[in-house]
Amino acid sequence: MATALELRRPRDDRMIGGVCAALGRRFGIDSRWVRVAFVASLLLPGPQVLIYLVAWMAIPSE
Repeated sequence: MATALELRRPRDDRMIGGVCAALGRRFGIDSRWVRVAFVASLLLPGPQVLIYLVAWMAIPSE
């Protein structure tokens, strides 16, 4: 069983890749709020989708 301090993509709380759920668990935030923040950040210019894809590949699954 993974501790809260490990960054792993959970199998049970995924929407797309589990990156937001992993970040939410790591920092003790509800994954819904992390998802809302990510979607809101898409309104700003920047490489958000690229960062999400890299995190999806870099963060191991449970």
